[in-house]
Amino acid sequence: MSGLITLLDFAGYVALLLWGVHMVQTGVQRAFGAALGAALGKALGTRLRAFAAGLGITAALQSSTATGLMITGFAAGGVVALVPALAAMLGANVGTTLIVQLLSFDLTSLAPILILAGVWMFRRYPPGRTRDLGRVFIGLGLLLLSLHQLVELFEPFQTAPMLGMILDALATQPVAAVLLSAAFTWAAHSSVAVVVLVMSLASHHMVAPHVAFALVLGANLGTAINPMIEGVTGDDPAARRLPLGNLLTRVLGVLAGLVLLPVLQPLMSDMASDPARAVANFHTLFNAVIALVFLPILTPYAALLTRWLPKRADPNDPSRPQYLDEWAHDVPAVALGNAAREALRMADMVQTLLLYARAGFKRDNRHRMVQARQLDAALDKLENAITTYLATLDQENMTRDDIQRMDDILAFTSNIGHAGDIAHHGLLSHVAKLRKQGWTFSPEQRSSLDDTLGQLISNQRTAAALFVNDDLRQARALAGEKARFRTIETQAADTHLQKIKAGQVDAAEVGALYLDILRDMKGINSHLVGAAAYPLLARHGELLPSRLREAGN
Repeated sequence: MSGLITLLDFAGYVALLLWGVHMVQTGVQRAFGAALGAALGKALGTRLRAFAAGLGITAALQSSTATGLMITGFAAGGVVALVPALAAMLGANVGTTLIVQLLSFDLTSLAPILILAGVWMFRRYPPGRTRDLGRVFIGLGLLLLSLHQLVELFEPFQTAPMLGMILDALATQPVAAVLLSAAFTWAAHSSVAVVVLVMSLASHHMVAPHVAFALVLGANLGTAINPMIEGVTGDDPAARRLPLGNLLTRVLGVLAGLVLLPVLQPLMSDMASDPARAVANFHTLFNAVIALVFLPILTPYAALLTRWLPKRADPNDPSRPQYLDEWAHDVPAVALGNAAREALRMADMVQTLLLYARAGFKRDNRHRMVQARQLDAALDKLENAITTYLATLDQENMTRDDIQRMDDILAFTSNIGHAGDIAHHGLLSHVAKLRKQGWTFSPEQRSSLDDTLGQLISNQRTAAALFVNDDLRQARALAGEKARFRTIETQAADTHLQKIKAGQVDAAEVGALYLDILRDMKGINSHLVGAAAYPLLARHGELLPSRLREAGN
């Protein structure tokens, strides 16, 4: 019975250790996630800058997984080349060793102070950065507390016969130790927690130094498995280049580490008399050496990965999401960025439909109707995919700004989807009717139609830019376009009525079609305004929230 209770205690303290690491990661992500992502995106230029950015941001986030998600997102979108992306991953792997170095010292006395300060900040302040930092302090305190409890719990285990048999078996099977540690790291989603656990075992001399180092090698291998299995969506092989490249560096490093383990074990033990410090030093040395070896050869390495995993283009299926990475749900700032990029793809599709319509009013382009139908269907599917993707985000891990951004993305995709429907079922249907009936517009109507469509395309580009840059002056200008399109429609309706009164019956049907086209363009423009201008104006108090519901009117 006592053995079962001890086992439950062990499982509980390991769970507390994992939860402490999780609270530190989510707290930093919520407090600085978007800013860190922006800083990382700017730094991914040269390999050395990318390496430094990956190291620094991972040291702050304490999650190479979160940093890897950001880097993968940039690489998938073509924002950053594969070489600096791989360099940033090498830096991220080094950065995650820093907290292990910190925890190799006895900081247990700080645990109550950190938890007290964290709880006070979390309870005292409203949702925001200070409250999120309170989560970080609570997580650090729990991490230190669980580590201390594990150290105490291991005391009676030193004479446990069953554990002794297992550890003795691992002492002669370093490969088995690597695989066991890799599996545990993959399940725990945290190499930091596993390495800290190994440090606890080593500090009580429950594992020999060479076994502890083998377990550290396994932790480094396991943390690279998660992105490869869970972080790749779709069937485009190019999406696997970065996670595979990171995994292969780990595999080669582990193989070299196993070969050199008899030489490294006495060296690391001589450098630090404390076994826990020796484990932390080995963990840092392993990642630093891999970075030094691979940084100079990243260009041919990236070329090899590109040759192995060529990009699979699929132009016949624009409805397939390219950026909605399900694994990014762990990092709301990254998930929202992915959804925003997918929404911009929808905006590009609407622009293509408008260009088809503009060309159709000038010449016969019936061969474009198949592509237009594909784009219309793709818009509907992408809107549903983005909405579903955002609906499954955990709002408890999102800041107020994150929730606001999510609402803006939903408003943008909804309005862009409606604009696409009108462009396809309205404007392009009118083009088909015009060609089928053999009608022609007057020179004035053709000129006005072309100018108005040109302005509509310009407004679409402005809406897409507003969705990214939040320019208040641009938002006011775009909102003012509703009055312009309303005036154009009113003037055309008056002219059409005057022609009918003058007895120009032959122009009645053509004039009615012309008015329908202008009304559809006005509707599209209203949705463009509702997609980007109205949400921004409402946030700055220049528009009543009720007007948002009237965006399509």
